[in-house]
Amino acid sequence: QRLEKMMHNGGSMVTLSYYGSEKVVPHYNVMGVAKAALEASTRYMARDLGEKGIRVNTISAGPMKTLAASGVGDFRMLLKYNEKNAPIRRNITLDDVAGAGLYLLSDLSSGVTGETHHVDGGFSTTCMPTDDDAMRKLIDLLD
Repeated sequence: QRLEKMMHNGGSMVTLSYYGSEKVVPHYNVMGVAKAALEASTRYMARDLGEKGIRVNTISAGPMKTLAASGVGDFRMLLKYNEKNAPIRRNITLDDVAGAGLYLLSDLSSGVTGETHHVDGGFSTTCMPTDDDAMRKLIDLLD
């Protein structure tokens, strides 16, 4: 209700999420549940506010060194794992996320609403380690 009053000429809103909303990530715990609720809220708000010209989307960013990340146990291991297994073989930067945000807030994305846009180097598209050495180590651990 407050948002509608502030955006009477339409506009765009972006929320921030993380892969832990979709899959279980060690040590992420209740934040995963909160982010899943945020992503669901994004879809409902997109539906409710769309006729007023307001678009609502979410960016699901990969792991980055931020103040919030410091509260996640074994975060350095998570960064290293993501770097080795994301298809582009690097961690994302704040600039990567900012660029996606600029796109979603601009008219370039005027036909996009209710979406979760992954900015994670492609990590969310993979189901197993893509690094052959990492895969061998994983198999050795399981034997």
